[in-house]
Amino acid sequence: MGKRKPMQQIEKAILKDISLDEVGPKPHKPSNPVDHWTPPLLLERAAYLRKMAKHGDGSASETLKEYPQHFAMLSFRSRSGEVEVHERFADLFVVLAGAATLVTGGTVTGARIVAPGETRGESIAGGTPKKLRPGDVAHVPAGTPHQMLLKGDETITSLVMKVQEAV
Repeated sequence: MGKRKPMQQIEKAILKDISLDEVGPKPHKPSNPVDHWTPPLLLERAAYLRKMAKHGDGSASETLKEYPQHFAMLSFRSRSGEVEVHERFADLFVVLAGAATLVTGGTVTGARIVAPGETRGESIAGGTPKKLRPGDVAHVPAGTPHQMLLKGDETITSLVMKVQEAV
């Protein structure tokens, strides 16, 4: 009986004929890393959110995509919202349809912590109101109290980018 070749020698003999490109894992590179949402697509999704809001508390939102330092949301409101203060996230609102008044700054009345870094409240005392309409863009820095106010039958649909800021 002949001597058996050690396993290591057999592996070397096999591997010398095979390129690592043929057997190694291929790095996954997306063909296009850009996300693109058209206004018609967003407004179609907003119609669904409108139905959800009608059967809920008058507002609905969905996260479109999460990224390492920010995320994109679609928001629909048919009623005024609570005051919000995000310790680490700025809000960038892009109004797609409807109108509302965005009140920023001032002092939060009835403040309560709802999660780490997240405060809610009833109203803002001494804030600055800005009327928002389709096409408007508003940036609210992290730590800034803000509240969307709607009158009568107003509604607002907006793309909201939540951007993590250094504190």
